[in-house]
Amino acid sequence: MEAFFGEFPHTLDDKGRLVLPAKHRAIFEEGAVIAAGQAKCLAVYTPEEWEFVVERTKEMARNGGDGMIVARTIFALASPVVPDKQWRVSIPTSLREHAGLDREVVVIGNVTHIEIWDKELWAVERARGQALLAGDESLPGIMV
Repeated sequence: MEAFFGEFPHTLDDKGRLVLPAKHRAIFEEGAVIAAGQAKCLAVYTPEEWEFVVERTKEMARNGGDGMIVARTIFALASPVVPDKQWRVSIPTSLREHAGLDREVVVIGNVTHIEIWDKELWAVERARGQALLAGDESLPGIMV
């Protein structure tokens, strides 16, 4: 599978629907799973990648404690979606609330999936990432 990458500003419509970025449409043609992501974003997985998430989450839940609580939340909020003819997917209210999404969002590629961020929250997260790339010498060399 090709890696997901890129940054795409978008706007949710009045019904909470998002038009998928043209770059990533073909891979989601048969559907996807939208789930609560870390750091107040949403993660959109292909069905194949979602199976990996399910397996990892089951292992985490088996350990009990906080892992069980997180697993419950992931599966309670997860929603399968299929794009309509205009390539829109409906984002359930519970997921929009989890990520603080209102109108202005940014869709980003994150290797195995895409993420949907509130525009302002993404600006903060992106600045954090850029600062780490620019100055943290303790990070392993990615681009050698």
